[in-house]
Amino acid sequence: MAQAATALTAKTGRQGPLWDSTLIRRYDLSGPRYTSYPTAVEFSSTFGADDTAEAALRSQERGGPLSLYTHLPFCAHLCYYCACNKVITKKYDKAMPYVERLLKDAAMQARLFGGNRPVRQLHWGGGTPTFLPPDAMRQLMDGYGELFNLQDDDARDYSVEIDPREVDDRTLVTLWELGFNRLSLGVQDVDPKVQKAVNRIQPLRLTEEVLCESRKLGFRSINLDLIYGLPYQTPDSFAETLDRVLELSPDRLSIFSYAHLPDRFYPQSRIQSDTLPTAQEKLTILHNTINRLLAAGYEYIGMDHFAKPGDSLAVAQREGRLHRNFQGYTTHDDCELVSLGVSAIGQTEDAYFQSTHELTAWEAAIDAGELAITRGVALSRDDRIRRWAIGQLICQFRLDRARFQATWGETLDRYFHDELCRLKPMVADGLIGDDGDGLQVLPAGRLLIRAICQVFDAYRKADASQRFSRII
Repeated sequence: MAQAATALTAKTGRQGPLWDSTLIRRYDLSGPRYTSYPTAVEFSSTFGADDTAEAALRSQERGGPLSLYTHLPFCAHLCYYCACNKVITKKYDKAMPYVERLLKDAAMQARLFGGNRPVRQLHWGGGTPTFLPPDAMRQLMDGYGELFNLQDDDARDYSVEIDPREVDDRTLVTLWELGFNRLSLGVQDVDPKVQKAVNRIQPLRLTEEVLCESRKLGFRSINLDLIYGLPYQTPDSFAETLDRVLELSPDRLSIFSYAHLPDRFYPQSRIQSDTLPTAQEKLTILHNTINRLLAAGYEYIGMDHFAKPGDSLAVAQREGRLHRNFQGYTTHDDCELVSLGVSAIGQTEDAYFQSTHELTAWEAAIDAGELAITRGVALSRDDRIRRWAIGQLICQFRLDRARFQATWGETLDRYFHDELCRLKPMVADGLIGDDGDGLQVLPAGRLLIRAICQVFDAYRKADASQRFSRII
């Protein structure tokens, strides 16, 4: 593998992850994805709407840019693999009442956070955001424009998740006119047998048409989502899917691992366990996929994400500006997060907070003029220090001593004395190194970054019983 890794480094200009089967077997246990720290399992119902309002007012006092996340839960079709919070319906008239309540939610939060702060980042997730008809999209963004300081410069990152099956001749033009400049298209797999098994029939031609039209309009940093571990997938079949997707030359690719948890997510019970690839087949698929993408010139950003060297995600990582939140890797590390809609999670410097998962409960709270927050967590100084350290490792693959001391006024070796001792086996195994100036995640450790981050997770040290997905 060392020779293969060296060759791939020459192709991409940066060294990618090193595949070591022995280390993967040793460290591929389970662990958080660290889209937050503390993770969502630490959220408590004792943290409610009043606590959120206080956190938002403190955020307004600090000032700085904002990120707006909107959860749009409606889907016209049920994908059996999906674990997202969603409402399956073909009644498109449900969109406008939801939009009207979103704007009431936004009005309350704009007063708390400060509507004059520049919105550098904006994201619509779901569900299926393109479930909204164009007139509902316009009403929502026009309303946001009245409540918040939306931006129109090239530095903004306004993105939306797209289901190509829910795109008509007005959808993309409308999104472009409303200020969106980045898209993420759900693909998952192009094999018809796999698509049928997960109830998502989506001809590749449909995806290609949406991608081509998006580029003509001017959208940039277009991402495609794939999932490995789905029924009837094999290393050969997924390699074929990858080849066909690479012909489309997306700017970014997200390669997610399917976690089959039918006891927790009822739709997954429609997937027969004996149709799923084995654990070893999944590892082979991932191994082959990483090699194929690095050979094609993509850079490994981390976890599930790959990007072309010139994409803003890869540039941000090289410049030390990469950030991670509930939407995954992002390029704006200085934005506090305003969350709008059912089940949406927001973030400030010192708190996380989440709206209720139940649509009717969310509607009732908004109609009563109240925030629909049902749980959250206030961050201690130790939480914030550990969040920063984990963020550095998972985004930049490095934890620098001087930067740590300049940011927190603490000596890394003293503050993390116990953690550095617990890292020694990983140092011996070549996952992470210490060059004197800081900790550097080595190529063999990049795929296992979640295992490294867990060493700095005080909650996992205190309670290892929580159930998380496997690291790889």
